[in-house]
Amino acid sequence: MAYIVGIDGGGTKTAVAITHDQEDALFTFTVGPINYNGGDADAIAASFGEIFNQTKLYCGNLQEVAHICIGAAGISNPLVVHLLEQHVRDHSYTGPLTITGDQETALYGAQNAMQGIILIAGTGSICFGVNEKGEQHRTGGFGHLIDDEGSGYSIGRDLLSILVQAEDGRVKDTIIPAMVYEQLGLSTVKEIIGFVYDKNTTKKDIAQLAPIMTTACEKGDAQALALAEQCAASLFKLVVPVIERLGLHESPIAIAGSVLQKSCFVKEALERQLAQSYPQTKLILPIKDAAYGAVLLGRSKMNND
Repeated sequence: MAYIVGIDGGGTKTAVAITHDQEDALFTFTVGPINYNGGDADAIAASFGEIFNQTKLYCGNLQEVAHICIGAAGISNPLVVHLLEQHVRDHSYTGPLTITGDQETALYGAQNAMQGIILIAGTGSICFGVNEKGEQHRTGGFGHLIDDEGSGYSIGRDLLSILVQAEDGRVKDTIIPAMVYEQLGLSTVKEIIGFVYDKNTTKKDIAQLAPIMTTACEKGDAQALALAEQCAASLFKLVVPVIERLGLHESPIAIAGSVLQKSCFVKEALERQLAQSYPQTKLILPIKDAAYGAVLLGRSKMNND
């Protein structure tokens, strides 16, 4: 019986779902990131090694795999597609392979169809939509150096910015510096600068600071509350062109990623902004995750071949 392997590759972790060709997910697991834009090449290689070790254990051998579908962050960079394919082929898989943006697999899983809107705010951020005519539009997702506003990375970066501004007197009365110092195990601005600009520090390391914002919001910190509103405003800016260009004014927006799913302050601020401009639109949780969405996309590719 043929297996389909669906892979959701993010900037912090990669989720994998393995199914028979006509069944729901049978086996799921997670490994490290496979995003080359700001990721570590050795860590990505290790992630692929673990993916194929687990796949062989479950499927018996790769000849039983009928299709692998990868939805990955960072494939706006054409070199990334080549590198991802090379990893797959280096592990002796010679069968059909689909590599696409994680926004497509996330949408397929979230809405159980390639239609509607998905807003992702994890390590990075992106919004993607498809209307009834099959027209598509995507906003954001162009990497942490020039984009990814409202993401875990951008929150982490802004928390570090608040820290240095608090230390030199530009920002007052905030608990954020103490919380950042504690999480990183550091105690001075010089050590913070060393951490930020160390060549071994990845965007994942910065993004891991993001939960500090939510904790500080719960304690009523004004800087954190303002940052949550700013984050929501950035995500709202991602959503608007997708709604307008595709005419999806009443479409529910599926939300994915830790920023939207774990920070009620960001989610509620975004809901308030949407209610003012698009009162028929609401945020919903995905029906299925993006790894299963990759399975569904892989299955549709098989059926159309």
